Amino acid sequence: MQERLQKLIAQAGVASRRAAEDLIRNGEVTINGKIVTELGTKADPENDHIKVRGKLINPRLTGTREYTYILLNKPKGYLSTVTDPEGRPTVTQLVKGNGRLFPVGRLDFNTEGLIILTNDGDFAHFVASSRQIPKVYEVKVKGIPNDNAINKLRRGIRLDDGFKTAPADITPLKSTEKNGWFQVTLKEGHNQQIRKMFDSVGNSVVKLRRVAIGPIKDEHLKVGAYRKLSHAEVEKIRSAMKEKVRSQKLK
Repeated sequence: MQERLQKLIAQAGVASRRAAEDLIRNGEVTINGKIVTELGTKADPENDHIKVRGKLINPRLTGTREYTYILLNKPKGYLSTVTDPEGRPTVTQLVKGNGRLFPVGRLDFNTEGLIILTNDGDFAHFVASSRQIPKVYEVKVKGIPNDNAINKLRRGIRLDDGFKTAPADITPLKSTEKNGWFQVTLKEGHNQQIRKMFDSVGNSVVKLRRVAIGPIKDEHLKVGAYRKLSHAEVEKIRSAMKEKVRSQKLK
């Protein structure tokens, strides 16, 4: 059966769908010896020879594949990517020995907290992009934003880069005289969104950490440490994936 090329690359555990799209655009993917650069291209791993950077990925698609799901408490100073051309440290270096994994979504360089790494492309795409999997953050900001500012962020604002944020759940936590603390829940992901949101009301982010990814959380996981997701945690995500498919079929 034919599938979109970026989906097949992700299913093979080569890269996330977003990274797979970059590979296609850069001419690093071939089908039956021909370079493919169009994102809408489809292929059938049963009949087409699919190569990424010269390596055939068909065996990873047609055979039985064992998936790995890792929960990492990312420290500051690590990139949420597989490799970095500038040689900066990446999250994959913290989970060596677990096979070829890629991060699900992104936490920026100076943000810490929970991030999933896996070789399951469909799982990764759903967690990263679905509104059914909200991400929860604890945010420390400079100064104390007033109620009007927080309500403005709750309703959604247009950022300086033109992006219009969706309504967000924002709950005040215990603050100090100089710094406000908040719990922020987002159902979308935009580059450095929370930092840009608070910048827009004049209260820059001092510290940011993600504490939950949908139903997955672990307050005892130390910074820099990781563990495998439990079967129950994986099934919670898979149940949400199946529910989404059922709802789409009913439309």
